Amino acid sequence: MLKKVYLLFVLTLMLAACSEPKYDSQLSKIHSTGKIRIGTLAGEGTYFIGTEGDKGFEYELAAAFAEFLNVELEIVPFFSIKDMLRKLDKGQIDILASGLTLNPERLKQYRFAPEYRSISQKLVYKQGKKRPRNFAQLNGELMVLAKSSHVDSLNQAKLGFEQLTWTETDDYDESELLQGIIDGKFDYTIADSHTLALFRRYHPELSIGFSVTREEPVAWMMQNNADDSLYALVIEFFGKMKQDGVLANLEEKYFGHIRQFNYINTLAFIEAVSDTLPKYQPWFEQYARSLDWRLLAAVSYQESMWNPRAKSPTGVRGIMMLTRPTAKSVGVTNRLEPEQNIRGGGIYLEKLIKRIPQRIAEPDRTWLALASYNVGFGHVEDARVLTQRNGGDPDKWADVKKHLPLLIKKRHYRQTKYGYARGDVAVKYVDNIRRYYDTLVWLDNNK
Repeated sequence: MLKKVYLLFVLTLMLAACSEPKYDSQLSKIHSTGKIRIGTLAGEGTYFIGTEGDKGFEYELAAAFAEFLNVELEIVPFFSIKDMLRKLDKGQIDILASGLTLNPERLKQYRFAPEYRSISQKLVYKQGKKRPRNFAQLNGELMVLAKSSHVDSLNQAKLGFEQLTWTETDDYDESELLQGIIDGKFDYTIADSHTLALFRRYHPELSIGFSVTREEPVAWMMQNNADDSLYALVIEFFGKMKQDGVLANLEEKYFGHIRQFNYINTLAFIEAVSDTLPKYQPWFEQYARSLDWRLLAAVSYQESMWNPRAKSPTGVRGIMMLTRPTAKSVGVTNRLEPEQNIRGGGIYLEKLIKRIPQRIAEPDRTWLALASYNVGFGHVEDARVLTQRNGGDPDKWADVKKHLPLLIKKRHYRQTKYGYARGDVAVKYVDNIRRYYDTLVWLDNNK
């Protein structure tokens, strides 16, 4: 009898367990659908559709995470922070990957993944107007994105500047607010440092009044709940990305060349694009060969500012600044003749790119070739050897870039095959060309 009662009790527990609804974790739902939904604000610093498809820092990072989970990426672009947060709150997206900063207000409501970069907020105004150095000196309308961390910063600033007022908007994105400053729609806005740096390549008339915040950590944002299934893998993923150097390479790819800004140089380049480039553009297009003609034009501007009679103290001459031996090797008989010089420069740059080891992927391949155009292929190889000796990746520009400047120091260059070189100049050289190229692409796409 006792045995029958025990069996009846066990059977009742089993039936009860079967009748209880099973808990589906966020990760199990993602695997059952075979895709992860990641939201981001559309923009050049996050996600955009280029001529070769989807691009952007956050997009590439999100795509790497989807591959890490072995699921498909569904990128969900937004044009409003409010809409993006609402979708996250409703569980209609899994993660926000949009360069979002950690601040006390957001930490109360959301869970953040490990930080992976940092940015600051800048008060922006148009060049030519009186520069404000704090909020008390604002004289006009301040327009900012609704639901942004900029609003949180302004609420904090108001504690010290009681007269501070501003307008919040959902009708513009961050780039449109910056364009509104140029167009005179409003007087001031606040922009994140990386967005502003990207935008100023084409619009140098935007100026910084002052920093609204210090550097703040940036991280992916998730719902704040007890489900750790996806969150645990996000932590593991970012640990792997940092250890493997993927984060550093992405940072270099999208932002490494825009850390320095020179108003005069940027303005002069944009004016030269309008006034000087049209004379030589047909030859850049004709003789770019397998290259993008805009890259060849960017190299030429860095070399000579599109001056066909340019000459250096070392005897390098012409619009592409070819040495005598290089000119001879590519069939240039008159370095001061711009068409010949451009043709020779195109041949030479293409040769350098082909000379870079085949295993090195783009864009690192091109950036290493550009450094070789400036400082010589042998010196770049020396820098790659130093990079490997010091535990870096010799096939990644982000790592080689750190070691090229070592070639000016005796304790380093005496260990190399080709010796002393101005590797620090080569780094600036490549950064400048990348900025000029980006500007040419943007201007070409936004005629």
